[in-house]
Amino acid sequence: MDRLASIELFLRVIERGSFSAAASSCGVSRPAASAAIQALERRLGTRLLHRSTRHVQPTEEGKLYYAHCRSIVASLEEADRSIGSALSGVIRLDTVGHLARTIILPALPDFLSRHPGLTVHLGEGERLVDLLREGVDCVVRGGPLPDSDMMARPLCLLPEITVASPEYLARHGTPRDPDDLDGHCMIGFASSRTKQILPLEFSLGGQLVERILPARLLVSGAESSATAACLGLGLAQAPRYRFEAELARGALVEVLSAFPPAPTPLTLLYPSNRQLPPRVRVFMDWLIDIFSMFDRNNRKQAGK
Repeated sequence: MDRLASIELFLRVIERGSFSAAASSCGVSRPAASAAIQALERRLGTRLLHRSTRHVQPTEEGKLYYAHCRSIVASLEEADRSIGSALSGVIRLDTVGHLARTIILPALPDFLSRHPGLTVHLGEGERLVDLLREGVDCVVRGGPLPDSDMMARPLCLLPEITVASPEYLARHGTPRDPDDLDGHCMIGFASSRTKQILPLEFSLGGQLVERILPARLLVSGAESSATAACLGLGLAQAPRYRFEAELARGALVEVLSAFPPAPTPLTLLYPSNRQLPPRVRVFMDWLIDIFSMFDRNNRKQAGK
């Protein structure tokens, strides 16, 4: 961790009173945060923090160092703000296409109007790209993520639902619970990471249960899965936002709503081994804001 990042982390530890909270806000692990502060103390030759199992408080030297560093960082933040309107360059984002069209693109005109010097290159995909090799600044991905050296910022949880077409339900009947699926079939969704067919998931009695049903069609893309569901080829599961248009026009019907799948975590990923340019940091902050708003709206709708 470079010197400025260590100082910013130290400030967060003092302000949050917690290594865990400071590490989370800076996008690093708690062990990495602790190691960075220890390295800072070794460089200065003095202890900056009193640590206990419950509290973190600055020493007298820590209080003095905090005051100086807070002033320095405030000046840097002011310098950043002073050129905010002059940010320029290309920001490369990769995400799932329907997610981009539903959440990101509708909000993008406002972002671009506030930063006329910026251009966004939007790539669409579901695989975990090599950010450094492919020149991508950040990606948004849903679901569990494999271990990697990328930094991860949680964005929100996407509520999932089970759907089928009216024609399918007319032929097979509407299931009442996850144990009422004999004679039903699913659209087999092959994971882009594991290549395995994902089972259907249902919340039942406080537990998450899985059901594998016969599948006449196997797909590896969310768009194909949704289209196949509309054509009556089986039950499908995906985040609710993906099916909103089909539900609204009656092409799909939600089933087993009392037994929802586990929500899908949505995560922002970016390189851990390089300093983010201001244009990328501004864009990532904007992404976090719009997904926070999306999450709040989802919670309001769920509470109605």
